[in-house]
Amino acid sequence: MSKSERFGIIERMLLLRRGVSFAELQQRLGVSRATVHRDLQELRDRMKVPILCDRDTGTYRIDSTVERYELPGVWFSAGEIHALLSMQQLLANFDAGGLLAEHVGPLRQRLLGMLESASDSADDIARRIRILSAAARHYAPQHFQHIATALMERRRLNIEYVARSNGSASQRQISPQRLTHYRDNWYLDAWCHLRDELRSFAVDAIKNVQTADAPARDIPETELDTALGAGYGIFSGTQVRWATLRFTPERARWVAAEHWHPEQQGSYLDDGRYQLRVPYSNDPELIMDILKYGPDCEVVGPAELREKVGQLLLAAARRYGNG
Repeated sequence: MSKSERFGIIERMLLLRRGVSFAELQQRLGVSRATVHRDLQELRDRMKVPILCDRDTGTYRIDSTVERYELPGVWFSAGEIHALLSMQQLLANFDAGGLLAEHVGPLRQRLLGMLESASDSADDIARRIRILSAAARHYAPQHFQHIATALMERRRLNIEYVARSNGSASQRQISPQRLTHYRDNWYLDAWCHLRDELRSFAVDAIKNVQTADAPARDIPETELDTALGAGYGIFSGTQVRWATLRFTPERARWVAAEHWHPEQQGSYLDDGRYQLRVPYSNDPELIMDILKYGPDCEVVGPAELREKVGQLLLAAARRYGNG
């Protein structure tokens, strides 16, 4: 029986009964007296479980005068704790030292305490886990908190939004619908009352935020998915087309293992190439993913997409004096 299993058994026994003797704990766990002593001490000191020992009756119980302590719903094995630490580090990377740090900090300390009782030290495990962000853009934590509050309270927001394409700023009133973390950046799906349609706003491009004195317009989830989730990546839309891409045999195995879209269709061709079909509406992000493969990817169709990618590759070649 693992330590995590023993912890779970001890907690359940103490919660279900007013008093449990040391002998009962030892018999149920099937371990030595020293092990039971260590488990009780660790639950009290490291896991902060309010365990009391009644000297008169010689039994153990949980102090009912203490407010409900926080315990994980499941006692985790060392491997599961390692996975949770990975998740914690990912959360910390979302907003290091900002909004999430306040809430993630206590969890991290709890996890570190649990890890210290495992075979590996917490410092060693933390040192061996790295999560790198490729292209995360900075955003104001106070804006994120404002947005999240309005989202949950179903209030409208007045925002100043700066378009990435030309740098122009516009004042908008929006009804926030949901937040999405995608490719290391946050996006807000919202109903734009200025454009009278659903839009996806990059949180880092929102420069000023104020809560409006009006309830948010609620959009059904099916409508959100149709308008913003049917296309490719974060650039979505309702008019969906299908792109057909062919990759060289040298890249086929890599692409075959990649997830481009939930509805993608892929198959190997007789000559070893890999053909991938993905739906898209607006093409900027799809084109970026195509271009990163350079000469190893050919756009078969639609003709409009093929021509656009071809023109971009020619323009790139001309910059190197090859066009």
